This record gives sequence, structure tokens and C-alpha cells, in this order.
Amino acid sequence: MLDWSEISTVLLDMDGTILDLHFDNQFWLVHLPQKYAESTGISLREAKAKLTSHYQKVEGTIDWYCLDYWAEQTQLPISALKREIQHLIQLREDAHDFLVALKHSGRNIILVTNAHPDSLSLKIERTQLDRYFDKLYSTHQFGVTKESQELWRKLQKEVGFNVNSTLFVDDSINILQSAQQFGIKHLLAVANPDSKQAAKEVDNFLAITDFNCLVEGIKATPIDTKFVQ
Repeated sequence: MLDWSEISTVLLDMDGTILDLHFDNQFWLVHLPQKYAESTGISLREAKAKLTSHYQKVEGTIDWYCLDYWAEQTQLPISALKREIQHLIQLREDAHDFLVALKHSGRNIILVTNAHPDSLSLKIERTQLDRYFDKLYSTHQFGVTKESQELWRKLQKEVGFNVNSTLFVDDSINILQSAQQFGIKHLLAVANPDSKQAAKEVDNFLAITDFNCLVEGIKATPIDTKFVQ
């Protein structure tokens, strides 16, 4: 599936890739609309429609991922509301062995998430996911999201990765397309980001539903020295 001998750096998304997306879907599509309806006195149906419309307007921008933005827009304590359902935050069942194999392989393992720093901190607190990574980045520190070519330019300057020896894994096709446009050679889609939903059809990228299928290849394949950065 992937030529691991060519891969010395692995860039990994967080939500829907390493963590189960069920928490985020439950928060933005169920929990927040309920709280917004209660606080404004409108019906749940109206609250969902209003929030969904707003989500669509800012989707893919830094505002979409910004907890401060949504706290201002809804006049609700977003970070505190997230903690009300924090028990839903968890690693994907297949993530641990995959991440351990990567770590032991000597590759450079970097988390790159569009999540707000407060959200990243909460998820580290709940899952200790930071133990698997050499570096963790929220795109908020760069001021642009993974949907933007500017993000990849800034990240490359920060990390120094070689596009030809880098693997990027994400559950968003739009974001994978952005990485592809930047020139990252090895791309992988996660087709089942939410454990409570069916897998998605992915046509244009190599896709998986279980990281376990990659573990033996990682263990068995050292990095070709010509691809070491």
C-alpha cells in the first residue's frame, strides 16, 4: 500500500484520524445546539439550523476551528461545554499499535491539527496522545488552516520536512487535496473517522479503515538512507 522505505516523516491529523471523531460530531451537532436552544429560548430545530448555516459560512477557515470565535458568536462557554461530554474523547481502537510502531521505527512523527489549542490540550489531557509524537502543532499558531497552501509553507519552514519522503494522513478529502497540491508525495485517507458512522467512499486517495493493516509493513521496512532528511 505504502512504500515505507521512502517515508521518514509522518504528519498525522488528530480528530477523525488518531482520535475518534464521534466526540466532535456529538459536540457540534448535538450538544452545542441543545445548549444554544436553551440559552436563546429558540427550538432545538431552529438552533440546529442556525448553527449549521453558520458552520457552512466559515467552514475551512481558522474561525471554524476557533473556540474563542464560537464562544463569542453563541455567548456560551465552549471550552466548559466540551468538558461536559469529555468522556467521549478517545483514541481510535486501531491507533495505539500503529503509533507505537511508527515511534519505534525511528521516523519523525508530527501531529498537525486544525483544532484550537484549548481543544488540543483537553484531548491530550484525556488520552495522553502527546506521548506518541515528536512534535504537536495546532495550525492556530500559524494563523491559517491545513486547507491553505500558506499553512504547508509555514509548516515546512518550521519542521523542515521533505515532500518526497513525507506521509500525510487525514480524514478530510479537502485537506488531503491541499497537501497534494503542495507536493506531499505520500497521502492516506481515513475512511471511517467516526466509530458510530459507516465508512465513507474515497475515490481519489489511498484509503484505510484500520491502521492495523499498516503495522507489519512499518515494522518490517527500515527507511532507505537516501530518504532520511
